[in-house]
Amino acid sequence: MGGDHSPVHGHLTAAGRHRRPLLAAFSLALIVLVVEVVGSLLTGSLALLADAGHVLTDAAGIGLALLATRYSALPSTTERTYGYLRAEMLAAVVNAVLVLGIALFIVTEAVRRWNASPDVDGKAMLAFGIVALVANAISLALLHKGRRESLNVRGAYLEVMGDLLGSVAVIVAAIVIATTGYSRADQWASLLIAALIVPRAIRLLTEALDVLMEATPKGMDLGDVRRHILAVSGVAAVHDLHAWTITSGVPVLSAHVVVDDVTWMTGGGGAVLDRLGECLAAHFDVEHCTFQIEPLGHTEHEASMHP
Repeated sequence: MGGDHSPVHGHLTAAGRHRRPLLAAFSLALIVLVVEVVGSLLTGSLALLADAGHVLTDAAGIGLALLATRYSALPSTTERTYGYLRAEMLAAVVNAVLVLGIALFIVTEAVRRWNASPDVDGKAMLAFGIVALVANAISLALLHKGRRESLNVRGAYLEVMGDLLGSVAVIVAAIVIATTGYSRADQWASLLIAALIVPRAIRLLTEALDVLMEATPKGMDLGDVRRHILAVSGVAAVHDLHAWTITSGVPVLSAHVVVDDVTWMTGGGGAVLDRLGECLAAHFDVEHCTFQIEPLGHTEHEASMHP
């Protein structure tokens, strides 16, 4: 006897619920990208080019997230029983790798330019930095709500936050160059932008890989889950307890639940399933659960046992 509460396939993924803000942030990222590339060409600023490179990865990442929300909404098939829900996680991995690549480029270019000390137009650089700062601030406001629900929205939010801080670094460097003529401020700003990029990219990559490796959802204590299951009336034991995340906002759980003789003999397994589903949805926000109901002694006939 098994139970399946609130099927995953009918759920709108977390990123899908915030598709419009992602579209707006994507459009703004493209605008900032053009502005900063033009600004870099006109002013000779590496910091503007570095920030433009970061914005390019942001635009690519957000574009991947948007594609993922489209594919994740496709129905499941017999070949892909969860449909394309994992597409969001694959997009997050690609996004993180792109960000790490651009950080490496920024550092390499800053080192190459260190002794060259090219002329940089500080005043024009300041104007372009302010435009980028305003656009990034708008994007942050648009993505603020969805960052707690979706890993891809959170990734986009963190990247735009990095862009905003990068714009601040560009503005500060531009002011230093315009007022003191110290052109290496441009390289320092570029290295600072790289330093802002790397930790967030590593964190995003780690979280996405955890999902792909089917790690226990963050914030969920399986020991606590086990205690709640055992507290349900009629349950004698639980084993083969597993919990993982399909994509952001879609945690799932499965377990073999052993019921006592009275429950088994009276056909009370259905009531146990209902109570288990209600318990886990209420305490752990897990709506998609699959349980195998077993009588006492059944585990002796199973080929393998997991905790």
